[in-house]
Amino acid sequence: MLKILVDCFGGDHSPQANVEGALIALKQFCDIHIILTGDEAAIRGCLEGKEYDAGRLEIVHAPEVIGCDEKPTSAIRLKRESSLMKAIRMLRDDDSTAAVVSTGSTGALVSAALTRIGRVRGVIRPAFCPILPTMDGGLVGICDSGANVEVKPEMLRQFAIMSSLYMKHVYGVDSPRIALLNVGEEPEKGDEIHQKAHILLTETPEINFVGNMESRDLLSGRYDVVVADGFSGNVLVKTTEGTALELLKKLKKDIFSRTIYKVGALLMKKMFADEKEFMNYQNYGGSVLLGCSKTVVKGHGSSNAVSVAKCIEQAYRMEQSSLAAKTEKVILKYEHYED
Repeated sequence: MLKILVDCFGGDHSPQANVEGALIALKQFCDIHIILTGDEAAIRGCLEGKEYDAGRLEIVHAPEVIGCDEKPTSAIRLKRESSLMKAIRMLRDDDSTAAVVSTGSTGALVSAALTRIGRVRGVIRPAFCPILPTMDGGLVGICDSGANVEVKPEMLRQFAIMSSLYMKHVYGVDSPRIALLNVGEEPEKGDEIHQKAHILLTETPEINFVGNMESRDLLSGRYDVVVADGFSGNVLVKTTEGTALELLKKLKKDIFSRTIYKVGALLMKKMFADEKEFMNYQNYGGSVLLGCSKTVVKGHGSSNAVSVAKCIEQAYRMEQSSLAAKTEKVILKYEHYED
């Protein structure tokens, strides 16, 4: 039985979304055991009236919550009884626990994972890798999307290796096409870090490197993974998600602006509903922290129950694929700079 910890506090819709997401996952996978961390009374309130397998659901009381406005390093040190830190400590100390899912503070989660859990042997720094849909019906991962604002060329190579293995073994993408986010497609584009990274990626036979990518091509379907520093990757992801949401809002506003548009929209109701679901980031789970010695998944702060369930599914599939062991085997082939 695979044990997965779910931090039930810190998100915009916590604990309701976290608890309901856990219940969805319990029905989806018969071989998981979920441990919910957080205020026990609040969690039990969310479970009231719900049907679930009580033998596969456990609650660990944690009265404190780490807010997104708190300094991460101080919060993880001072709030030892928080839902996040209880989950992290259990993941570290209990070998029977496999993964943690959280929709809380990103900074606190990364700091806690690095200092309390540690990295896969050989990994310089773990990196976030969220998933977005592409226009041809596929998926694209963005690695890194916020964990590392400053990077070295060797770190970008490691991001490429880790995310390539992730897309192959968790999403079944054969020989994932890897691109390097840059200001132009030519090899000589960008600063010295990106130029050197381009050379390293070209010299790495374990990945299918297809060259530089400009941000406008993210959802084109031409790439399976885009490698970036955490700052640029985070901006890329949030700009893309924000643009999709604003376009949906404008489309809805325009439809209701004229009667003839309303009639046309009624005839195309199913198509609009499908497009809305396609662009809804809640349907694609969260950002996995690749390179961590145990599985860590960070959900959107605004995650609903469906998104939390998807995050749990991501954690489940990472563990089923033994991704950490596969990552270590490839990473250790290459020399790297220490922190």
